[in-house]
Amino acid sequence: MTKADIPKDVSREAETTLVRAEHCVEFILEALKARLLQSGRIELRGFGVPVIQTRKRGVGRNPRTGEVLPIAPGRTVHFKPGKLLRGMPPAG
Repeated sequence: MTKADIPKDVSREAETTLVRAEHCVEFILEALKARLLQSGRIELRGFGVPVIQTRKRGVGRNPRTGEVLPIAPGRTVHFKPGKLLRGMPPAG
């Protein structure tokens, strides 16, 4: 499933237009993104918890020259699945 598939499912289930469903899905995703950036955590009971984690800085090497390069600290999103997803068998 891709982001483009979600409004199709929403419009079919909610019996609304695809355009209205696209606006709703986009609004929800933007609200979740803003809240995640603001507080660093969103709890979606039963589904899971996305959390922003910081990565420590490190040292890398250029494979051609062997030159040592500093790697700046960064942020990444980690997802901890809820009970609903943990109990599901793996896809495939």
